Amino acid sequence: MKSIKINWGVGITALYMGFVAMILVLVSMSIRQKIDLVTEHYYEEELGFQEKIDKKQRSAALADPVKWEVQNEGIKIVFPGNVTEKDLSGEINLYCPSNDKNDRKFKILTQNHTQLIPVGNMAEGSYHLQIDWKNKEQAYWNEDVIVISHKK
Repeated sequence: MKSIKINWGVGITALYMGFVAMILVLVSMSIRQKIDLVTEHYYEEELGFQEKIDKKQRSAALADPVKWEVQNEGIKIVFPGNVTEKDLSGEINLYCPSNDKNDRKFKILTQNHTQLIPVGNMAEGSYHLQIDWKNKEQAYWNEDVIVISHKK
């Protein structure tokens, strides 16, 4: 049987072509990678970061803080009892880090200082609960990581 000899030019060409093929595969994989940002307006929100820190400190100083609990029927959020409901305003955000299509926003609309957010039509998984609320002109911020599961 005759052995095939490969000269060094063919070897270098094969190595180069293999390298180019590997780079093309990596580029195509990175193009298809889905990256969800926390927000589309990242830099604008970064400028207001000190305001968010101040809101968190005011929330931590409350004698009767906001409480939340994930239940089968939804997320139950209880606002302080000393707050007049007509003076209560703001927004509740549920941010899903794994898929921005699962993000939800709700206006604060309470009955007896409680708001129930239904989760039956939401995808299961981990969410960042962000409560940006106001009592008259005083602003507050609460946040936590919650897990939504539809198992009973």
